[in-house]
Amino acid sequence: MARLPRTPPAIAGAFIVTLLVVLAIIGPPLWGEQAELINAGAILQGASAEHPLGTDNLGRDLLARVLVAGRFSLGLALLTTLIGAGIGIVLGALPAILPRRAGRVVTSTVNALVAFPGLLLAMFTAVIAGLGAKGAVLGIGVAIAPGFARLTQTLAASVAGADYVAAARMLGVPRRRILTTHVLPNIAEPLILNLTQAMGGALLGLAGMSFLGLGVQPPSFDWGRLLFDGFSRIYVTPEVALGPAVAVAVAGIGFNLLGDALAKAASRTTAPTGKSAGEVPPPAGEPDPEAVLEVSGLSVTFPGGVRPVRELSLTVAPGEIVGLVGESGSGKSLTAAAIGGLVPYPGVVSGARLRLAGQDLGELSEQQRRKLLGTSLAMVFQDPMASLNPALKVGGQLAEVAVVHQGATRAEARERAVDRLGHVHLPEPDKQARRHPHELSGGMRQRAVIAMGLMGTPKLIIADEPTTALDVTVQRQILRLLREVSAETGAATLFISHDIAVVGELCDRVVVMYAGRVVEELPVEQLATGARHPYTRALIASLPDMETDRTQPLASIPGRQPSPAQVPEQGCAFADRCALATSRCAERPSLVSYGKAHSVACWEVDS
Repeated sequence: MARLPRTPPAIAGAFIVTLLVVLAIIGPPLWGEQAELINAGAILQGASAEHPLGTDNLGRDLLARVLVAGRFSLGLALLTTLIGAGIGIVLGALPAILPRRAGRVVTSTVNALVAFPGLLLAMFTAVIAGLGAKGAVLGIGVAIAPGFARLTQTLAASVAGADYVAAARMLGVPRRRILTTHVLPNIAEPLILNLTQAMGGALLGLAGMSFLGLGVQPPSFDWGRLLFDGFSRIYVTPEVALGPAVAVAVAGIGFNLLGDALAKAASRTTAPTGKSAGEVPPPAGEPDPEAVLEVSGLSVTFPGGVRPVRELSLTVAPGEIVGLVGESGSGKSLTAAAIGGLVPYPGVVSGARLRLAGQDLGELSEQQRRKLLGTSLAMVFQDPMASLNPALKVGGQLAEVAVVHQGATRAEARERAVDRLGHVHLPEPDKQARRHPHELSGGMRQRAVIAMGLMGTPKLIIADEPTTALDVTVQRQILRLLREVSAETGAATLFISHDIAVVGELCDRVVVMYAGRVVEELPVEQLATGARHPYTRALIASLPDMETDRTQPLASIPGRQPSPAQVPEQGCAFADRCALATSRCAERPSLVSYGKAHSVACWEVDS
């Protein structure tokens, strides 16, 4: 709720839901007696000063009955939602832990229920359970369960393949415990957010059941029952049906608006706004006016205190290519995502400073930040198919950048897209612009993604392992292209890779990461012979060359990098794998200067 966007739909949804809750609390005590008061002299009246919505067949005030019915209507909707969510979550989570054959049976059942019309399913269940509130609640609950089951199934599938679930299965942990301990807690938040929207659907469904005569029966009444009672008079005194109809519609709209707002708030990445819990960032100091990118004390935190990136600091100057290297899982890609505002929810980005092109991103509004990132930052990812929509032509996707961020016309944007494709040495750029991504080779797609970044005038290019999936010849062409683009445009480049040989060929400066922290930073010309941190040395030693003895096993680093959840808060994270580790390594070393443009975080730096 704290991240709820201050937009008119979000404010309206929150206001309506709050009003409904207040009405449910105060309605029966304030208007309950008036709602039950029988007045033989005021039977079946229309709107009047005394009865704004008219009266029913016993002379009872319909406005009071609408206000009092709010508690019963919302209570039934809440119960219905919980029943539907409970059934759906169990059905959706079972395939993640059941044997394959049993899981397929459950999945097929869910698919069949999703395809079955919800209203018919609700009516069928209600008839079996019996007329009245009980039957309506069970009917609508069963009807909304398949939606929860499909959502849970999708979310659980992303968790079921995790190593910790496989380990739990291997250790013989009971399936019920795997479900309640390992699967459901990791998908709980989106399911809880979906409850708000489901509440609105349940409210409308219950009103529909009562309107059809299958729901709440006299003497009880909810909004749907009041609408049913007044519908026979709608052509004579329409106001008697107007009150419950408006209540149902407004409540449904309110819950849906609030649910949408909560979902959007949950999916937003938190911009760097200062320190997070348990973190004391280093002093920010004075900003570097020459730097295109300046990051200070940047951290990325996930629920449970997991921090894949820990107090990272780096700068990139205009025209400079800085390499960010380390093993997989060291936090390189999350660092790039944090700079570009792309850390997925529920990740939280925090830091003492994050400046791009001289502007502090933490001080900008959402609109200003989006505009700055859209025009000053270009990102090139490892898989170009993840950046290009396979259903759209390449030229149209590039043109969209100029239309959205630069206000260009379609014709101008199209012309610039063709020009940019030619600029990255794509043959026949006009022809390539009319093709879909799958019609291009991997190297051509990567060039197209680079061209997309050049549609504006980027001051910073972030290339996240852009050559990993390419063969050696195309890889060299892409590296040469990045060097040309940086030299021609003067853009700073942050090149991310796990291949230290590629970084040594392309970059001007190298930043080495391990377990989320920077352990060494040095000029590229010192990389081969001047590296001082044991981890950097080990990375270099693991590279074979033409003189490597092929009769011996390839050099490797013993052990494995700790997962983000296992990184020690105190001590050197590399100590368990380091041949130079001493008792002093129980204390975490700071990054200290070791010469011009050279910093190392190691107690045994001179060893």
